[in-house]
Formats: sequence, structure tokens, C-alpha cells
Amino acid sequence: MDHMDERIKKEILKHTEDSIDQLKDEIWSHLDQELFQEKSRKRIKMRKKSKVIPFIITAAAAVMILFTTQTDTGMAFIKQIKDIFVPEKEIIQSIEGTEEPTDVVLQEGKDAEYVIYIDEERYKLIKGEDSDIITTKEPLEERYPEVSMTIEQFKNITPEDIVASKETELASEYSKVTATESVSDPVEGFKLHAIDGGTEWDSPVTNVYVIDNKNGGSFVITEKYFLEAAEGHGARFYAMLQEFKIVE
Repeated sequence: MDHMDERIKKEILKHTEDSIDQLKDEIWSHLDQELFQEKSRKRIKMRKKSKVIPFIITAAAAVMILFTTQTDTGMAFIKQIKDIFVPEKEIIQSIEGTEEPTDVVLQEGKDAEYVIYIDEERYKLIKGEDSDIITTKEPLEERYPEVSMTIEQFKNITPEDIVASKETELASEYSKVTATESVSDPVEGFKLHAIDGGTEWDSPVTNVYVIDNKNGGSFVITEKYFLEAAEGHGARFYAMLQEFKIVE
């Protein structure tokens, strides 16, 4: 493996900026053949809208040329790229006890620092200056409490500091706040849960997930829905959040 690492370094250093452009063309051609044949039309659309894909592929080009898809290492690398960047895919989610196949679409988050797959039949992603919000595609009637999932990044605040602040914040806003717990699903990090108004159908529910951004900061994902929607919107948010990935 050390020998292979040296080969990779030497190959990367050999290429000039002009040859990198050629490598990008080669890598896209390779991905076309190996990964996205069945989605060629959708793939082309995604190339135009996504800034993160060319950036990652440029950096990985020399490595891909060396690792053929016939090796275990090469196959693992191909699978990782496919899992992150396939433009659309089908997931199976449990909605009110029923397994439901759902088509989801790749979306790039703020500053291209994360990606997530969204059920665009029901939801939309709204990008803001400080946060991104996933909410219902069609506005809900006024009688319903807020339904949304907000994604924020705090680049200089650790998860532990965020958790302490959120515990205080939730305690002041909700009548019941459960103890913070470490979780590995739907994401790896900390989970805070709060509910207000007891067991009424429209009792507001909040889940807050705090995730280490691997660079000294945190992602904070806040889900809001109401008690009756726990097995509907709550379950769909859970499934989408399983597809959340930080782009390093």
C-alpha cells in the first residue's frame, strides 16, 4: 500500500494543469460507462447544476486512472463515488408501518459542504444566507404547526458547546425535553428531542441533531413537525437525513 501511495503521488505530480482537463474528460467518460448508463439524461442535468462534482472528480482523477475497476480498492472507490453522486435513486422508507419505495433527488447544500437526497414530490430545498430549509412543496393550512428541516453549519463551535446551548434553548421553549443522547442513525452525533402541549394532535415536536463537521465545527439539523405527523413527515425527514453526507 505504501508503494501504491508513492505511485499515486508521482503520477499526480507529473500532470500539468492542461493534462488535468484531459483527465477530467477521461474520468467523466469512465463514470458514464461504469455508473450512470441508465440515467444519462438526468446525469447531464446534474453536471450543470452541481459545483461539487467537478471539484471532487478533478482531485480524484489521477487516482481513478491508476485504480482499475477490477481491483477491490478500485471497486470500493467507484462505489463511494456512485453512492455520493448518483443524481437520483430509490430508497425504501417506513411510513405508518408500510414499506414505501420513494424516488429522491441529489441536492447540494450551502457552500457545497454537504449533499442530501430529497423527496422532491413532497418537499423543496430553500437556500438561505445562514441556513438551508427543507419544507413542504405546497404550503400547509394555517391550522397546522410548522413542518420543516433546517440545516445550519457553525464552523467554529464544537458539538459539545452546541448541545449545551440547545438544551437551554429547548427547555425555555418546550414543556418536555428528553435527555440528550448519542446516536448513529439517521446520522452520527447527538440528538435532542422536545415536545410541547402534551398529547394533542397538533403538539409541536422538535428533533435537533448535532454533527461534528470534522473541521472544528458543527452541523445542526433541526426538524419541526407536529405529533400527528410523526409517522408521516417525521418518518420522511428521518429517511432523508439518512442520506445526509458531509463533503470534505
